[in-house]
Amino acid sequence: MAFESLSEKLQNAFKKISGRGKLNEKDIKDAMREVKLALLEADVNFLVVKNLIKDISERAMGQDVLNSLTPGQQVIKIVNEELTALMGKENTKLNISPKKPTIIMLLGLQGAGKTTVAGKLALMLKKQNKGVLLAACDIYRPAAIKQLQVLGEQIDVKVYEKGTQKPLLTAKEALRKAQDENCDYLIIDTAGRLHIDEDLMGELKELKDNLKPSELLLVVDAMTGQDAVNVAEKFNSTLDITGIILTKLDGDTRGGAALSIRAVTGKSIKFAGIGEKLTDIEPFYPDRMASRILGMGDVLTLIEKAELAMDETKAKELEEKFKTQRFTLDDFLDQFSQMRKMGSMNDLMAMLPGANTGKMANAEIDEKQVDRMEAIIKSMTKKERENPNVVNASRKRRIASGSGTTIQEVNKLLNQFEGTKKMMKQFTDMSKKGKKGLFKLPF
Repeated sequence: MAFESLSEKLQNAFKKISGRGKLNEKDIKDAMREVKLALLEADVNFLVVKNLIKDISERAMGQDVLNSLTPGQQVIKIVNEELTALMGKENTKLNISPKKPTIIMLLGLQGAGKTTVAGKLALMLKKQNKGVLLAACDIYRPAAIKQLQVLGEQIDVKVYEKGTQKPLLTAKEALRKAQDENCDYLIIDTAGRLHIDEDLMGELKELKDNLKPSELLLVVDAMTGQDAVNVAEKFNSTLDITGIILTKLDGDTRGGAALSIRAVTGKSIKFAGIGEKLTDIEPFYPDRMASRILGMGDVLTLIEKAELAMDETKAKELEEKFKTQRFTLDDFLDQFSQMRKMGSMNDLMAMLPGANTGKMANAEIDEKQVDRMEAIIKSMTKKERENPNVVNASRKRRIASGSGTTIQEVNKLLNQFEGTKKMMKQFTDMSKKGKKGLFKLPF
């Protein structure tokens, strides 16, 4: 889970001050010492930590906090604001060229995930009804061109490639093709190296000078911490990048790169890779990320994921079924399918406020349990799915045998289904009294 380790340590630091009616300077200094240690252990740049703690302490020592009725909450609010400012305050959109196509060059070292990011970006833009062309300009890494072609086929986006032809010539030809086909975007997958060298930078600078891209996005692995920051600093000093894409953010339990990279380079994080699927990329929102780090959840991103995953027609049909009490196990199964489009259950749980505290802190959702629930429903007859009341003891034995589960698991599923029906009936009743939008989320 992203930032799990840092989040846990920060929340432990704030527990000591959040429930107190009065704070003095020593209390705040002690809390800041723990925050500082947590950030350093998260591999956040030392100078960044030093300046951050200085800014937080100055604000927290003010009379507005010390004399507040809820001083602990005021300190947490200040930390939240400073973390947000550290990561860039707000989401930074792509620079769009006034003349088609907008050229996006992807840079980075080998292993950072440039080629996969090219596919993810192309798919994201395609879903926005934009025309996209991918250009294969990594002629050195074995199978790099083939990998991009495979990705292009998966997302139905054209890939321009000319084998081991010079990258600049291939890029220029790709640009002409993108112009001829009136594409909105040309995404160029450039070569990387195991380390930064003059040949790499020379080639990239040549591409930049000739193509004049609107975006020069550096792809870095969030899990490498300070190494990612150092790489970003070197690329930026030579090429003046326009933004950063952090990959593998879902596996980064510490957060050093995300919290340091903008302060060190002055360039915004524009996107974050949050999984292995081609749909696992999202715009980077500093305020939402700060909220996740502090255990406050990220409900806005959760709602956006739900709206993307939930078919609007199906949502209306589902609402009508709840109103008329015609919700079946087929509908229940469809809800699991809709939720899985949003990502892993544990990642979705992490976006809920308080997910890292209390009883939810160590709660892990077993994805295999969801597979078993789906298997149980699919082992039922049409009549059983439409009317679970007919499922007697002998039918339960047959369903358990057919799904490779136990009778106890079949009973558990049926009880959960009935519980969901009751809960949704309550929501429907509330909706009738004037509360709208209760079916935006598919659960």
